[in-house]
Amino acid sequence: MKEALFYETIKEKKTRCTLCIHKCILRPGEVGLCLGRKNIGGKLYAVNYGWTTSLCVDPIEKKPLYHFHPGIEILSIAPNGCNLKCPFCQNAEISQKEIHTSEITPRDVVSLCKKYDSIGVAYTYSEPLIWYEFLLDTGKLVKKAGLKNVLVTNGIIEEEPLKQLLPLIDAFNIDLKSIRETFYRKVVKGDLFTVQRTITMAHKSSHVELTNLLITDLNDSDEDIIDLIDWVYNLDPTIPLHFSRYFPHYKLDNPPTPQERLEFAYRKAKEKLDYVYVGNIHIKDSNNTYCPRCKNLLIERRGYHGARICGLNGTNCSNCGKSITIIL
Repeated sequence: MKEALFYETIKEKKTRCTLCIHKCILRPGEVGLCLGRKNIGGKLYAVNYGWTTSLCVDPIEKKPLYHFHPGIEILSIAPNGCNLKCPFCQNAEISQKEIHTSEITPRDVVSLCKKYDSIGVAYTYSEPLIWYEFLLDTGKLVKKAGLKNVLVTNGIIEEEPLKQLLPLIDAFNIDLKSIRETFYRKVVKGDLFTVQRTITMAHKSSHVELTNLLITDLNDSDEDIIDLIDWVYNLDPTIPLHFSRYFPHYKLDNPPTPQERLEFAYRKAKEKLDYVYVGNIHIKDSNNTYCPRCKNLLIERRGYHGARICGLNGTNCSNCGKSITIIL
């Protein structure tokens, strides 16, 4: 447990958290929406500091990150909780209710990276931004050890805490859940502008890839897909975009995303963006990386394991010489 960094004290020992958009106002003894911050005696504490739900070594492609050290494995850890309330959450067991956690220190994380020959650590599975103080402390030690910090996040964080975190993060996968503010407000209890700001700021300092989970009848219309692609294109057409298939889970029982919706999204995105992928379903060639100029096969993938670099000369296409957005 550690005193939180972003909060203010208001009358009658209440605290207002200023880490994210929710600005939870808590009386003594109350816990924030994210489950990770608690008012104790008029001060706000990060009660999730040093407690993890998960400890795994995963392929980097599982995050998914396809353009950041392809083919390597990375230590992956997660806090208990989240600052969104997605009714379709695929990890609701660890993000939407309190569960058993195991203690871990920043030094432990570095030691485990070395033990498992990991390139660094991925903060993932639930929502790592609610682990803010632990992220800062661990991220500094990880960087000092010459290792990498990877953040898989929904992007819901205020601007000032994000500014302080950015120098520590080498790569992001950020969920862009929809291009509609109504979806964020009504479905997941979030804020589109905040996520777009996070993506834009992160893109200026780190490697960024985006994921959009296409959910039947919620964010999978032609207009939803095309407008989201256009927003990414206007930011930077070289940002890798991953579409994922939704399956019923937690509180939502809409049918699984039809294959034709994912094929449509893949086809339309390929018209404008350099690197587009589809997960959770087999669509021919949609997991491989191709040169945007000459269509040379650069990286062949079979599921999350076995990425094979076959068409790169350093970070350039071996056929036409085009510079590829990738970190090896």
